[in-house]
Amino acid sequence: MKYLMACFVFTLILSCKEEPKKPSIAETMKTYTIKQMMDNEAIGGGSFSPDNSKLLISSNRSGIYNMYTVPTSGGELTPVTKSDSASVFAISYFPKDDRMLFRMDGNGDEIFHIYVRDLDGTQTDLTPAEGARASFYGWAEDDMSFYYTSNERNPRNDDIYELDLETLEPTLIYENMEGYSIDGISEDKKYITLGKPINTNDSDLFIYTVSNKKLTKINENQSANSSSEFSNDGSSLYYTTDDGEEFSYLMKYDIATGNREKVMQKNWDIWGTYFTENGTYQVTYINEDAKNVIEIKNVNTGENVALPSLDGLDVTSVDFSDDEKLMRFYAGGSHTPSNLFVYNLETKEQTQLTNVLNSEINGEDLVNAELIRYKSFDGVEIPAIYYKPHQASADTKVPALVWVHGGPGGQSRQNFSSFIQYLTNHGYAVLAVNNRGSSGYGKTFYQMDDLNHGDKDLKDCVEGKNWLASQPEIDAEKIGIIGGSYGGYMTMAALTYTPEEFAVGVNLFGVTNWIRTLKSIPPWWESFKDALYLELGDPYSADSVRLKEISPLFHTDKVTKPLIVLQGSQDPRVLQVESDEIVAGVKKNGVPVEYVLFEDEGHGFVKKENQIEAYSRVLQFLDVYLKKDKGTAIEDDTPVKGKP
Repeated sequence: MKYLMACFVFTLILSCKEEPKKPSIAETMKTYTIKQMMDNEAIGGGSFSPDNSKLLISSNRSGIYNMYTVPTSGGELTPVTKSDSASVFAISYFPKDDRMLFRMDGNGDEIFHIYVRDLDGTQTDLTPAEGARASFYGWAEDDMSFYYTSNERNPRNDDIYELDLETLEPTLIYENMEGYSIDGISEDKKYITLGKPINTNDSDLFIYTVSNKKLTKINENQSANSSSEFSNDGSSLYYTTDDGEEFSYLMKYDIATGNREKVMQKNWDIWGTYFTENGTYQVTYINEDAKNVIEIKNVNTGENVALPSLDGLDVTSVDFSDDEKLMRFYAGGSHTPSNLFVYNLETKEQTQLTNVLNSEINGEDLVNAELIRYKSFDGVEIPAIYYKPHQASADTKVPALVWVHGGPGGQSRQNFSSFIQYLTNHGYAVLAVNNRGSSGYGKTFYQMDDLNHGDKDLKDCVEGKNWLASQPEIDAEKIGIIGGSYGGYMTMAALTYTPEEFAVGVNLFGVTNWIRTLKSIPPWWESFKDALYLELGDPYSADSVRLKEISPLFHTDKVTKPLIVLQGSQDPRVLQVESDEIVAGVKKNGVPVEYVLFEDEGHGFVKKENQIEAYSRVLQFLDVYLKKDKGTAIEDDTPVKGKP
């Protein structure tokens, strides 16, 4: 009995011993260089070859975007183009042979041309008019031609052309004298959908009948209206509208009778819908809390098709082969870049075609973003996406950044960002705010910043900073602000009009002089110009007084916190002079200012070499002026020129 009791006590003691503690991610995670992080491959597109054996995609694995093919059965990517200067973006295989369409611009100037790569490798510019910008609009139903828009005739208006695949000669099929936006064309070529912006939210939608040039207005009331797709038989038009509602829903318009029918409504914006080649499937995209949700309906049965399931990943886009046997899709998340897959709709097999995360990076070291909401100064609820570094805790407080998206009217989304992951990996929390005026949260929220930029939208960002400061893992004295384009403007507005709120600013090609920017918008934005003036103000009117007041360039004497500015010299939206002048103005205050300029980039940086230079310079700047790491070397403020 004593022996049994002793065994029992010994066993009890053993069972009470603590299991070895598993190290936390914060203890095991690695810190990655910017080169490692930017070696995550970015891919896009996915056009099926006529025999379904390959997909045509774009990838930046060479350092800039080029075209590649990848077998649908799996295998290595094969380069098709080898550009080392201008980025090449794949459009599509030809419907009946392996010729390819692609587009290029001039190092970010956004003047895109459409090219064909012939079977022998010869490349020809199909839209060679100097200074004209062309956009692909789809294949004709008979596969003998394709449609594209171009502002060759008038730089301010896009016309629509049909290009014959045999002769490669274009024919003008709609001359756009009124400055409409061109939204689509029916498969039987009888109808073209046209849009006319009223303001940045609302627009009228029309059907133009080619045979008699009749223009029919589709929407009944002022609202946001956007063409999605003609039915395959051309009898009806599917479009989205927010008429009478906060969020856009899907409507069907019968062309013969003029009857309207509500097809689908969600508690979020429906972005659009399309039908597969034979009309078997209808694919609908919903913008649900800053991420894509996709519904695929079998038209014959009315039942939804289940999307492929992948643990922890979201399917972000889909497309079908013409015979509707294969579906390619992308799947990823805020914590991992999206990979390309092929799904066989008959066998239910799925094949992963790419593995774009750099093999040197452990996926567990990356951060999964969290959706949060906070109350702004006036009680308005602001949605945001929070990236919390693994090493952050109440005992190990970290610096933070308020991230502001582009726009105005953009949206921070639950997508992967190598730049944000680089910052969090190096110990910076990031709060990507969707301040009032952001899209995706209803039209009332979207219109809250009209003629009010640099005021309440800025206060939303300040309240985002206050939310960060209240988190136990954040060093409340070390919070900066960062943003690109409109987000760059918000960075400069924050440093100018609330100079004590943020410790530093990172301005990525941001607007600093609204008067100049609104006067110099590219000519191809002509159809949208009046709507933009209604939201921001007309620089040729008395609005110019307010526009000058909210332009940081005229108030640089108020800036007291360190600033870094990054700019592409080919940018057609925010001109280089915007950044040149804001840097010169802030320097007069004796404030630390850095300037990074790339001669071969436009509105955003797409070349890996430049991304590595830009984002490493940002981190160096933050380490010195926000984290205040005295061991970090900082370069002088001479602009860095990207290699052309």
